[in-house]
Amino acid sequence: MAEKKTIAEMEQKISDSEARNRLISLFDEDSFVELDKFVSSKGETVGVITGYGLVDGSTVYAFAQDMSVKSGAVCKAAAAKIKKVYELAIKNGSPVAAIYDSNGADVSEGIELLAAYGDIAEASAKLSGVVPQIAIVAGVCAGTTAMLACMADYVIMTEKSEFFMTAPSIAEDQLPNAGTAENAAKSGVAAIIAKDDAEAIAAAKKLIAILPQNNLELAGNDYYEENTADVTADLKGGDMAKALADADSVIELYKDFGTAAYVALGSINWRTTGFVAVTGKLTSADSAKIARFVSTCDAFSIPVVTIADTEGFEPSAAAELAGSIRDAAKLTQVYASATTAKITLITGKAYAGAYVALASASDFTLAFEDAVIAPCAPTAAAIMLHSDEIDSKEKLAELAAEYEANDASPFNAAAYGYVDRVITADEAKAAITSAMDLLSGKRVAAPARKHINFVY
Repeated sequence: MAEKKTIAEMEQKISDSEARNRLISLFDEDSFVELDKFVSSKGETVGVITGYGLVDGSTVYAFAQDMSVKSGAVCKAAAAKIKKVYELAIKNGSPVAAIYDSNGADVSEGIELLAAYGDIAEASAKLSGVVPQIAIVAGVCAGTTAMLACMADYVIMTEKSEFFMTAPSIAEDQLPNAGTAENAAKSGVAAIIAKDDAEAIAAAKKLIAILPQNNLELAGNDYYEENTADVTADLKGGDMAKALADADSVIELYKDFGTAAYVALGSINWRTTGFVAVTGKLTSADSAKIARFVSTCDAFSIPVVTIADTEGFEPSAAAELAGSIRDAAKLTQVYASATTAKITLITGKAYAGAYVALASASDFTLAFEDAVIAPCAPTAAAIMLHSDEIDSKEKLAELAAEYEANDASPFNAAAYGYVDRVITADEAKAAITSAMDLLSGKRVAAPARKHINFVY
């Protein structure tokens, strides 16, 4: 008669690993519970560890690929463990954190492995917009696994990690920095680049703490202190966002992608808020960056505060070739269709299509008293409206100044109802807080349809 095995005897076969330690460090002390610990494939343990626990007191499901087992190779059994994590997360309305570190798939399983990958993709897609998904790339994340990781709401990478569909060593073009964290940041794939595992996990925990548990809960907490910084008219972009937000609450995302636009999660009066700040001409990358960010905020009913100071979209042939029309349309469509609370603060210029994209669909629009809001730049307007009067540069400057002071003033926009309040900089914080309170009960009944057919 075979001798029964004990838990202790079974656990002797499971070695301590970096993957397990990463998961333990993600969760609050002594809260991690491992799932499917004894699942095996062909008599051997599989290269992924799964479980759940508390992050800042809230339940989170997670998995980590384990390089100590067959270099973290993905097999059918590992895929089944991951799929169960997603299923539990959607049943219980809790976020998912995934830590990627694997040299690839267990190709010995052949065609069945493709179906296993498909199961993971389907499970992740079902979660999208229902609970937050955060991917941490802590080593190698390649091929199909890279595609799955990129389906998360936010990707965090360590500086030395690798992220690619095709290995740079076998790619035909052999471009420098391909597959690196630096490249992922510049291409808009990675939202945050961290120095090492500890910093990446800390960033994930901060994101989890500021995001809601799911799309039915409002996000916010009372960790942050009131911000005593002055809001002044000379503040630009991220500096303005940081002055408006609760102290030390701001988490900038996609820093190296689309540098004319700044996006960040933060808090205003302890309510999680998405910040968008534009301080230059919008490129294709800027539009794509903002659209992705606002879409995620909308999925989880996170209010969006947009700080606009832009002359519009970059006017060049190179911009057109980079897809500026496509991404400008995507940006406009995302803002127009978003049903979360939308507040726009025009701190400087808001010209042409940029105004249409960033402000026209807002629930509440504020403008500083020296803002310039117009269908085109004042100089261009003067030329179009008064070409027969212009006989010198001085006359052109005079007519442009006239147009800016009268037709392009925020008071003129307010007269037509396109600006709700004209304010001074020192009123901005109170005005935005008031607008958020006003919109806290916003409800929108959308037309019956499967989904928006977003421009891609």
